[in-house]
Amino acid sequence: MPISAPDTRQCALLDWSRIDSVLLDMDGTLLDLNFDNHFWQVHLPQRYAVARGLPPGSGREELMARFHARAGTLDWYSVDFWETELELDIMRLKEEVAHLIEIHPHVTAFLDAVRASGRRVVLATNAHHKSVTLKMARTGLSPRFDAIVSSHALGAAKEEQEFWQRLAAIEPFDPARTLLVDDSLPVLDSARRYGIAHLVAVKKPDTRQPEKDTGDYPAIDDFSQLMP
Repeated sequence: MPISAPDTRQCALLDWSRIDSVLLDMDGTLLDLNFDNHFWQVHLPQRYAVARGLPPGSGREELMARFHARAGTLDWYSVDFWETELELDIMRLKEEVAHLIEIHPHVTAFLDAVRASGRRVVLATNAHHKSVTLKMARTGLSPRFDAIVSSHALGAAKEEQEFWQRLAAIEPFDPARTLLVDDSLPVLDSARRYGIAHLVAVKKPDTRQPEKDTGDYPAIDDFSQLMP
């Protein structure tokens, strides 16, 4: 039987001596993306269809087209924007399925280990602050971060260079000595353009979906592979 070639993207070999700052995404990275996918693709379309008196399929089709048109922008991530656009109480609807909010395996141990190592840990998310508040309340993770920064507070999504520039202004970090873990390839690409040296992707942002394409980025199955 032939011997399998080693996975050169295995992240257990990160050189932590070259890392001072750790930036972490939230949805799909620390938290199971199943909640967000279910909410935006199933729960909200159902509620929207009922509110508009539409057949379920038509309601979902209409919403998907509207979401697609805003993808990658701050509006796409904004609770306030969609509450105005759809005339629905988005946060109340999120509360209806909040039991689906779950932390990915080994995340808590990873956060504790990084903090114990003396490195700064920052949650850098595109999620709207109202969603961050809901998820931190459900998970209890907030005390494990040195700072929590939403792109909405900076006026630019992580897909844009302005996000990293503005983040560095309020949360100084050396890109050459910074680790970013994120489940979004456009975000990782943006971070690479900015000069962040250590970039890691997540293979299964949504535990109920197949592994996703992680491009040429090192990728983890779970955070046990990234322990400092």
